[in-house]
Amino acid sequence: MINRKAIGYITANYTSREHSVLLDSRPLASIPFMGRYRLIDFPLSNLANAGIKTVGLVMPGNWRSIMDHVGHGKDWGLDRKKGGLFPLPGNPYGATKQGMRFLLRDIISSKSLFERSDKPYVVLMGTNIIFNLDLNAVIDAHEKSGVGITMVYVHAERNQEDAMSLEIGDAGRVKGFHQGCHYGDNKFLDCVVINRDLLLQIIDQYSSADYLDLFEAIRPDFERIDVCSYEYKGLAMGFFNEETYFRRSMELLDPTTANKLFMRERPILTKAHDAPPAKYFSGAVVCNSRVSAGCEIKGTVRNSIIARGVTVEAGANVVNSIIMQSCVIKTGAHVENAILDKSNVVAANTELSGTPDDILVVGKAALK
Repeated sequence: MINRKAIGYITANYTSREHSVLLDSRPLASIPFMGRYRLIDFPLSNLANAGIKTVGLVMPGNWRSIMDHVGHGKDWGLDRKKGGLFPLPGNPYGATKQGMRFLLRDIISSKSLFERSDKPYVVLMGTNIIFNLDLNAVIDAHEKSGVGITMVYVHAERNQEDAMSLEIGDAGRVKGFHQGCHYGDNKFLDCVVINRDLLLQIIDQYSSADYLDLFEAIRPDFERIDVCSYEYKGLAMGFFNEETYFRRSMELLDPTTANKLFMRERPILTKAHDAPPAKYFSGAVVCNSRVSAGCEIKGTVRNSIIARGVTVEAGANVVNSIIMQSCVIKTGAHVENAILDKSNVVAANTELSGTPDDILVVGKAALK
């Protein structure tokens, strides 16, 4: 299936306002997730499942981990002669201002992508709010409404100061927005359908305000542009710091919650890895956990997410933790309430523990 109506545009060059060792060598978009995914897999999969075969990807300064994962876009059907995946130049320092996702300067730099397209619409997406959405339904609703822009939102299930709330009036028209989101607010999902011709007009008319976010720049003209909304009624999870990353990940250990995000009819696609299934040795105990391919489990794992190629030796315990790729938990070691980045080796009989309210985070290869 090829979508004849839209191209995609993903911004991957912004970061968290809070420092984290998890982001020392990678952007937020390539943070590992649920043992086998990256956050960028979700916007790519939403576009791929809608048949969108031309996607611009705005790159951060530290782009290498994204390109290592995405490559030419083969796993999302984007390695094509016509269309395909287009890495685009972005603000090299990323957009660090709270709520900024679609920096006008980046959109202006990508003008040629929009000019060369023959599709009438552009789907703009961020990477740190994940969801599984039927984009074709959004595009069809946008086309039927005849408006210039459609912004996708969900009724917020929790307070999030880093998210943006939409002010929605009659007939679903967006009157404005404000930073910060409280329970029940109209939480913007960083997902937009915009008329391509309108986007090109905005590029020309607002070029002097290129330091602003797209929506900050056009805020005074919302009524003239005719900005509408689309309510998404599924599961949406925002990742803004270490705490939200850990808590949202743990919530997905509940199969009922996970089934709202990972759907057979709209699969979340990721980079293929040729790895054998996880191997569970005699005496291993695994409970309420997600264990990825290539792991060797000889000890105990409870309420945890274990990425590819992790070894948990006999007598070792991993509880309520996220263990990323290629870590080794040695005999007698105990890891609890922790996030261990890639390639860490926890020494035998060592205890690494945080608390449920203060998660211990260990950077990449910090323990050897």
